[in-house]
Amino acid sequence: MLTVRKSQDRGYADHGWLQSFHSFSFAGYHDPRHMGFGNLRVINEDRIAPGTGFGAHGHRDMEIISYVLSGELAHKDSMGNVVSIPPGEVQRMSAGTGVMHSEFNHAQGQTTHFLQIWIMPDRQGVEPGYEQKAFAEAEKRGRLRLVASPDGASGSVSIHADARMYAGLFDAGEAVDMPLETGRKYYVHLVRGALLVNGQRLVAGDAALLVQESRLALGQGEGAEVLVFDLQP
Repeated sequence: MLTVRKSQDRGYADHGWLQSFHSFSFAGYHDPRHMGFGNLRVINEDRIAPGTGFGAHGHRDMEIISYVLSGELAHKDSMGNVVSIPPGEVQRMSAGTGVMHSEFNHAQGQTTHFLQIWIMPDRQGVEPGYEQKAFAEAEKRGRLRLVASPDGASGSVSIHADARMYAGLFDAGEAVDMPLETGRKYYVHLVRGALLVNGQRLVAGDAALLVQESRLALGQGEGAEVLVFDLQP
């Protein structure tokens, strides 16, 4: 079964310095029908105004992935990491027993546009950890590139969760047909552009939720960037 969730049906918050779309219940947005999907708990599409950001705050027992689309995200945490995350790089932070962190957009005149993704860990109380890797556009062009996995396979960042995250770029003539494992859940989030997903046309911000599907077919992209999540039921 494939269910499409349209971009405009997501939660939305405008804080002035931050505009945020919530795929699942988060902060002031609560919808009992959308509390997560499998062990995927959060996809927030955030736009941070120049010279602003999230001050220091804490998390525990969550795998947090940042995926930057434009601009840069300045990250600082209690583990001693002080880094910048540009487009094309994937950051993983394991909150584990507890971590404090902040994210800012220090650029003048440029909004930082990124996805904040939370995946529930398969065990609690792990030592907090950090990892960041770059994935070239060529690695994602016309294919699904594994960017996060439990074992760091194929050079992906490693997460303490039974989940895998893929990123792909698709234009006309580029397609993927991937077999799916029965009993698992798959979540397709279209970051930008337009794309056919198992025959359903998605546009930026839309998502497709797949349960008991045997294949995932992506094609007829129009400047499409997509994330695919292979998830624990």
